Amino acid sequence: MYALGVDLGTTFTAAAIWRGGHAEIASLGSRAAVVPSVVLLREDETVLTGEAASRRGLSEPHRVAREFKRRLGDTTPILLGGAPYSAEALMARLLRSVVDAVASREGGPASAVCVSHPANWGPYKIDLLRQAVRMAGLEQPVVYTTEPEAAAAFYARQQRIDPGALVAVYDLGGGTFDAAVLRKTPTGFEILGQPEGIERLGGIDVDAAVFGHVSRALGGKLAELDEDDPVAIAAVARLKEECVQAKEALSSDTDVAIAVLLPNISTEVRLTRAELEAMVRPALRSTVEALKRAIRSAGVTPEQLHSVLLVGGSSRMPIVAQLVGAELGRPVAVDAHPKHAVALGAAWLASGAAGWRRSWLPSRRRLRCPGRPSRRPPSRSRRRLWSRRRRRPPGRFRWRAHRRRRSPPASPRSLLRGGGAGSSSVPPSRWSRCSRPASSRWPTGAASQPVSASPSGAGSIGAAPLPADEQCTDQIKANPRWVCLTKATFDGTKLTIEYVANFAGATPNVNGGYHLHIYGGTGTTPPDHVMGTQDKTPGRWYVEDKNPSVRSASNSDYVQAIGNQPKVCARIANGSHQLVPDNTGNGTFTTGNCAPITR
Repeated sequence: MYALGVDLGTTFTAAAIWRGGHAEIASLGSRAAVVPSVVLLREDETVLTGEAASRRGLSEPHRVAREFKRRLGDTTPILLGGAPYSAEALMARLLRSVVDAVASREGGPASAVCVSHPANWGPYKIDLLRQAVRMAGLEQPVVYTTEPEAAAAFYARQQRIDPGALVAVYDLGGGTFDAAVLRKTPTGFEILGQPEGIERLGGIDVDAAVFGHVSRALGGKLAELDEDDPVAIAAVARLKEECVQAKEALSSDTDVAIAVLLPNISTEVRLTRAELEAMVRPALRSTVEALKRAIRSAGVTPEQLHSVLLVGGSSRMPIVAQLVGAELGRPVAVDAHPKHAVALGAAWLASGAAGWRRSWLPSRRRLRCPGRPSRRPPSRSRRRLWSRRRRRPPGRFRWRAHRRRRSPPASPRSLLRGGGAGSSSVPPSRWSRCSRPASSRWPTGAASQPVSASPSGAGSIGAAPLPADEQCTDQIKANPRWVCLTKATFDGTKLTIEYVANFAGATPNVNGGYHLHIYGGTGTTPPDHVMGTQDKTPGRWYVEDKNPSVRSASNSDYVQAIGNQPKVCARIANGSHQLVPDNTGNGTFTTGNCAPITR
């Protein structure tokens, strides 16, 4: 059995497997481990992907799709031979072919799959990615992770990083740029602040700059070609491949000659590393500024960073490490194969070897129940003392733990759970490990009898009122569409949220209909108005139309939107993922409440 990590890139797709305690790259192509992110529809309606699609696309350019990851979320269809396809449908075809290719190579399917995505993708694009995975028809469990988290997880396997250390990830891929700051935890990584990104900046833009340099050197010869001539089309495609190879060669060489074999001219164009760096320097400076914004968003300074990790094939250009190192003054780590780092980290996360699932489990440390003596064996010196004291008359010796049976203080929350002046403020999940009933641990009075809480938040006699953000008030239920969370439980592996809601007689639907936006917080922070696309700086939430709502601890929805927050909140959103205003007319969005998470 093995676990599979997949990095669906804009220009190339990589995969890695985890087996026997280590990760290795899965070879997808005949010439390289990675394959082009290309899909081609043949005349007989069969689909080709990867290298085969790229080769055939040279002669059938109207049937091929490239760089469609950039089109994710665009409602304009992509035409392949006249047939319309969405970007998520093409991603589904590519993902299915990768999973099948690895299964054929390994002799069987993977036990789990982890798919990565850019850190700056919002809920809408992440939901489209989930649709693509569903369309791929994968039978095994699928988890999701951000590309910086996967890269950092792989980096931590190569270099020792102490818990609490901060790592910045600079991810310059084929079509997008991502920057994020992560903190090492005992079992993984957590993102700090708001990741930054540039949607349309990557290696293909550098390729275009090189091609422009060649076009200028040819003095208009390219413009003379017939755009409908198959020979000319194939020749231009070969020239573009030469430009890509020249860019990659300049990462280790100082100059290169680009062969030009067109119907109207045959020559060579020389390009030096200095010329390439002059062309791309302005764009690269914008990536460094985005990285600085991510660092400021995390609330840290560059001096606090352990290192800066360079990820993505385009980060191999020497100027990238020079700019990042000069601007931040921190060590820069470049992996030997930056194209594979995300896939290798995703494979590790898919296997659970990184502790991604275990990181949310309760500690194995034994908990002492109130009023119960410790089960830890006494030390040798204490055993000798105990042996001497056992010869004393009965009643003269009692363990100190027996004498210190005292009732913990009450809390407002404990009253709603059925405790009174003797109830504990420790969450019930911790007390559930104690086999003795509460009544035998300490005496209870009249105030400790269970009370019931109504949906409106008003308990019966003796109950403390719910906080305002947790109450399901009449004002909330006066809206045409509303939601009231009734219970939120995290059992260490998944978060389950139960609720009652009214969608004005319609069925909730995250794909174009009314649905829920769910997010974590304290009840007051973050504010609810940032939990929709109507805000200029939206926060972190995930969409839901199922009841109950269930998210696993390894799911990116839970990791990014909930995490260790004490409460979970919900609001009503429309098909454009904008929050629906409440009926007060004040521009507020009080269409739902919050609920404490019982862990």
